[in-house]
This record gives sequence, structure tokens and C-alpha cells, in this order.
Amino acid sequence: MEAQQQSRSVIHRHPERAVPDEAAEILAAGMVAHVGFCGDGQPFVIPMSYHYDPRRPDRLYLHGAREGRLLQLLAAGAPVCIAVTLVDGLVYSRSAFNHSMNYRSVVCFGRAKVIENEADQRTIFEAMTERYFPGRRVGVDYQPATAQQLAATLLVEVAIEEWSAKARRGGPRGPYDADPTAPGTAGVVPLKG
Repeated sequence: MEAQQQSRSVIHRHPERAVPDEAAEILAAGMVAHVGFCGDGQPFVIPMSYHYDPRRPDRLYLHGAREGRLLQLLAAGAPVCIAVTLVDGLVYSRSAFNHSMNYRSVVCFGRAKVIENEADQRTIFEAMTERYFPGRRVGVDYQPATAQQLAATLLVEVAIEEWSAKARRGGPRGPYDADPTAPGTAGVVPLKG
């Protein structure tokens, strides 16, 4: 998908950290999507598992209980904002103000449609299971969902209309961090993102 820079996806703070070419890679590596939506005039953000396949870079899949508020709103065409973040390291500085985090993140905006076809549902759910649990095979390592379980689950395909990707990399950037004689310590605690 061509990264778009419309008003809601423009990076205002630290625009030099924009990494639009990494958006698909970040979405493919992420485990938790924070899904933002409005219902009854109230904003909500819910963490969810999701499916993303870089071969279909303009689509992201969410699922949950058929009667759940979030999926009901999305099924009705409500706009959605989805954020995925990978934390790569904790950055500590000789200055309290300059502590930070190394991260890669994507914010997507879009609208959803319901996937009703059972064969399509099964294909997406099996691909999602493979993404979270590489090597697990339906019918070998786990039993497929029953028709009743599929009927109780609402699966939506979010068409990504816009996205932005941002990353912070490197060490501390405080005023004393390059000076080894300054008091305190500085560095990065690497994390698996």
C-alpha cells in the first residue's frame, strides 16, 4: 500500500522519524493492536489480537464475539483507528528529561466490512493461528472451529485508508550523554519488540 499523508496521518512531532516504507513490516511483526473507536459519544481503545498479511497490505482483520460493541460498530461502518507498536529498547540518559524508548509503530485509519463466507473465515483464522503460532496445523495440532463457534464470532476486514509509521532508534540524546565524565549513566536496554 502506498503510504498516504493526509491530515489525520501526518506525523507532527518528530517528522524525521517517519518510516512509511516499514509500515507493512511492523504490522506483520506486531502481536497486539490497540483499536480506537467511538460509541455513544465516548471514545474507547481496546487491545486485540489481529491478522495482517503483507501480501494484502491494505487489509487488516479483527475478530471477537458477534454481539460485542466494537465489532457491531465496525460492522455498521463506523471509522476505526488501529495502532500497533513494537518496543525495541528502553533508553536511559544522564538527564531525567531525556529518558526515552526505541520503538517502531504504525497508526492505521479505515473502515471495516464483515466477512460472512465460512471458507474465507476459516482461511483467515488458520492464517492468523499460523502467524501467532508458526508451524501449528489445523487438523494436526488443533481442531478446526465448529460451525457453531464460527457463527458466534464476528470477523471483519478493515480496509486501510491511511497509515503512518514512525520509529525511534539509537542511544540517549541528552546534553550530558556523550560525555563519559558527566555524572550518571546512559545507554539502552534492548528488548524483543
